[in-house]
Amino acid sequence: MSTKVAVIGAGSWGTALALVLADNNYDVRLWSRRTEHAEAMQNDRENKAYLAGCSFSDNIVSTADMSVALAGVDVVVIVVPTKGIRETVRQIDAALTTKPLFIHATKGIEPASYKRISEMIQEEASSANYLDICVLSGPSHAEEVGMRQPTTVTVAANHAQYAGMAQNLFMNQNFRVYTNPDLIGVELGGALKNIIALGVGVTDGLGFGDNAKAALMTRGLAEIARLGEKLGAQPKTFSGLAGLGDLIVTCTSTHSRNFRCGRMLGNGASLDKVLDEMGMVVEGVRTTEAVTGIARDHEVDMPITNMLADVLFSDTSAEEAVEKLMGRVRKNEVEDPSPFSFGQVVDQDSIDS
Repeated sequence: MSTKVAVIGAGSWGTALALVLADNNYDVRLWSRRTEHAEAMQNDRENKAYLAGCSFSDNIVSTADMSVALAGVDVVVIVVPTKGIRETVRQIDAALTTKPLFIHATKGIEPASYKRISEMIQEEASSANYLDICVLSGPSHAEEVGMRQPTTVTVAANHAQYAGMAQNLFMNQNFRVYTNPDLIGVELGGALKNIIALGVGVTDGLGFGDNAKAALMTRGLAEIARLGEKLGAQPKTFSGLAGLGDLIVTCTSTHSRNFRCGRMLGNGASLDKVLDEMGMVVEGVRTTEAVTGIARDHEVDMPITNMLADVLFSDTSAEEAVEKLMGRVRKNEVEDPSPFSFGQVVDQDSIDS
C-alpha cells in the first residue's frame, strides 16, 4: 500500500514539497484553506497562484476539506505561516483518524509567546495523535525545488528513527536530505536567518555594496549562534544547512521575500505599504518582533536585530540604523579573545588621554 501524505498549506513551499513527495510516488493530498484555490489547483493541475509552471502529477489531489486530506494518512507535513499554526493544528487534531508522523517546514517564532513551531504544535495537538514532530529546513527556494533543481536540506527530530523516516520520505535525486539531532538549532536557524535577510535587503535598497552585505551576514550569523546557544541549540548547527546555508540563500536571492521586503524598506517605503504590495507573508517581520523580546529576556546582545526592529516598528530610518551600527563601541570579533596573544582591545580614548 502506498504511503499517504497530507501537505497542509498550499503556498509556494507547501506545493514544492508536495511535488517532491509526488516524485517519490507517494499518495499526496495538498490542502488549501480556500475552496476556490483547491478547486483551481485540481482543475489546472498546477498552483498558478503561488508556483506557476510546475505541473502536478496524477498522485497529487488538492482539497479544502481537512477530513479528506487526512483520511488514512501516514504523514502530515505542515507548511502554513507561523500566525496560522495554532488554528491549523487544532483542525488537524480534530480530524485525524490515524497516528501519523508530523513534519513541519515553517520558519518562524510566535511573537506573543516566543514559542518555536514545534512547541506550538505540541501545545495544540494531543500527543496521542502523532508519532513525533520533525522539522525540515535549509537553503531551499520553492521555485527551484519546483523546477527539480538540486537542493539540500536537513531534518531534525527528538527521536532519530523519526528523523530517518522523514529523510527517507523526501530524499531523491534532486532533493538531498541530511538528518540532525538538534531540533532547537534547526528551528532557530531557519527562523532567525529571515531577520538578517531583511537587513541585507535594507542595505541593498540603500545602495550599499557587497562589503556591507557580507558584514551583515557574518555578524548576523554570530547573533543567531549567540542566541541559539543560550536557548539550548548546538553551535555546530549554525555552520550547517539550517544555519549558514539557509542564511546565504535567503540573503542573496531575489526569490527571498524577506530580502525583497528589506530592499523596499531601504528604498524608503513604509512597512505597511511593503507588506500590502507583496501580498504574501514575510516571516522575518514577526520573527524580528519575537526575537527582540527573547534577546532582552535572556540578556543576549543582538544589535543587528535590535536596529532592524527600530526600523520596522519605530521611527528610525534605515540610514540612521546603519549609522548607529557602524558607530558602536569597539569590540573584539571573537567574543572570548583569550586564545589570542594581543589580549584585550584597548579603548582609544585612554590612549588619546
